[in-house]
Parts: sequence; C-alpha cells; structure tokens
Amino acid sequence: MTPYWILFLIPAAGVLAIRRLSSASQSPVWWMVGALFALAIGLRFQVGGDWGAYMRYFDNAEGMSLLEVLADGDPGYSLLNWLVTQLGGNIYWVNLFCGVVVMAGLVVFSRRQPLPWLALLVAVPYLIVVVAMGYTRQSTALGFVLLGLVALGDNRVRIFVVWVLVGAAFHKSAVLMLPVAGLAASQNRLSSLAWAGAASLIGGYLFLFDSVDRLWTNYVEADYQSQGGLIRVLMNAVPAVLFLLLNRYMRLSQAEQRLWWWMSVLAIACLPLVVMSSTATDRVALYLIPLQVFVFARLHLVTRDSLRRAYIVTGVVAYYAAVLAVWLLFASHSSSWLPYRALGM
Repeated sequence: MTPYWILFLIPAAGVLAIRRLSSASQSPVWWMVGALFALAIGLRFQVGGDWGAYMRYFDNAEGMSLLEVLADGDPGYSLLNWLVTQLGGNIYWVNLFCGVVVMAGLVVFSRRQPLPWLALLVAVPYLIVVVAMGYTRQSTALGFVLLGLVALGDNRVRIFVVWVLVGAAFHKSAVLMLPVAGLAASQNRLSSLAWAGAASLIGGYLFLFDSVDRLWTNYVEADYQSQGGLIRVLMNAVPAVLFLLLNRYMRLSQAEQRLWWWMSVLAIACLPLVVMSSTATDRVALYLIPLQVFVFARLHLVTRDSLRRAYIVTGVVAYYAAVLAVWLLFASHSSSWLPYRALGM
C-alpha cells in the first residue's frame, strides 16, 4: 500500500506548501510531479483488474494488419499497440503513453483551479489509482476529456469536441460527452447546439452506433452489477449537490457556470440509472469524476474566513484519505492492485 500513500502525500505536501511557492516557481515542480505519476501508471506490472485482458490486446495487435487496426472499435488504442509492437516495444510503452495523456490532462485541469494541489489530491484515490491503473483505455479517453473540459470552460466548443473525439478513439464511450458542448455553451448557443449535435452524430457513427447492440447486451440485458457502482456514483453526486447549492460563491465565468451546472445535473441523474444498469452507468460516470476535482478544489471559496477555509481544506484532505484507505482495505477487487509492482518486480 505504501506506494499509493506516497502518491497521495505528494499533493498533500503541495497543499501545505502552496503559499510558500510563487506560481512561476511551481511550474517545473508540477511537471516533475506529473512525470512521476505518469511513470507510476506506465511502469506498473500486473496491477489492475484488467491487466490480463490488456496483455492479450497487446499480443493480438502484433498479428494485425494496419487496416484491421484502424477498423477496430477503439482504433486509437489499437493503433498505439500496433505501433509499439512494430517498434519492438512492450506493454510498458503503451501504458506509459497512456499515463502521460492522463497526467497531462489532469495537470492542465488542476492548475486551472484555485487550489491546484488539492485538485490533484482529490484525483489520487479513484481517478489515478483505480481508473488510470486499471481501465487503461477509458482513463486515456478521460485524459483527453479533461483537456476538452478546460477548453469548454473557456467557451471553446470546437476544441472541446476535437479532444473528445480523440479520446473516443481510445474508448468509444467518450462520445457520450459530446452533447455537453451544446448544453454548456454560453455564447452563440444555437450554432453551438447545432455544431455539437452534428459532432455527436458523426462521433456516434464513427465509434458507437455499430456497437450499440453489443453494448446493450453486455451491460443492460446481461444485468451485470458493478460492485461499488452506487458508491462511486454517490461520490459524484455529493459535489454535484454542493455545486448546485453553492456555485454563486465559486467565482465562475458564465461558461464555467453553465458547464459545471450541467455536469452536476448529469451526475445526479446517474443515481436512478445506476439501479437499472450498474455497470453501464458506473462506466459513464467515470467521465463525471472531474466534477469532484473541480468542486472540492473550490469549496473553500464559500467563506472569506481564513480559519474556516483551513477547516474546509483539511476536511477535503481527510475525506479523500479515508476514500483511499477504505478502497485499499475493503474494496472487493483491490487485491488486483496490491501490492504495487513495477517493471516485472
């Protein structure tokens, strides 16, 4: 468990030291920390519940033609595996690339928050440890979505759409984030809705529509139950409720206000859906994890009292320390992450 706690304590130290470092001096520190996290993600060995499945994916890529690779349901991830095999690389190359994407998206997103180190800390227990070290394809898609959310917060709808489509090449489920562009647009809403709608149709056609029957069968009709799915959906719902109640205190632009209002509504909407289809809703809800990062890195803004702000920040740190501890000690599948090993050790 120690390596996971080290990853948690690094941003915790950043939270404590934040007032002692200027913004300029923090930049190289941020990218060093991002590189360290990317290495931890990329160089892991037999860590994560899907490790065997990804090894088979990598082995199968070697015998595929380029046309077969591009015709795969997740062509970006397939192409990455194929290129690595052609260059004589191994699964660590693939995972390291994916780790870099995740951390690049997370670092850029976190640094846009008023307490960036707290934002990174919030991401450690689930987004980094569970998702990035377990669901390689979807975590890579989420890394691109994070870059898109930064763009959408600046009202750059087209950039958001491009990043989401790139992410969908690694996991087709990212396409489901495209309608958010139209809903969250604060300027030229009619044209943004039309543009986002067209992009959603194109993205659905390229990545999703031909897989609808299979996905429905696997996730809905089969009635698979994702253990802990309700808890993870609730983890998104809590900051969603806090945002809807307290967003007027969070110093948001109009574009950010609309974006995170809709993200909060979607997070709450997942609550009844997770009862009907646990696994499907749980996987879609992964794209709403940034809501936790965004809200808890701004929650201290609800008061101007410095002592109360300190209590709020301390409470957030303690809450996510508890999340990590409970998951490591009691989660049904945490044994697939324990102990942490790297490079075949």
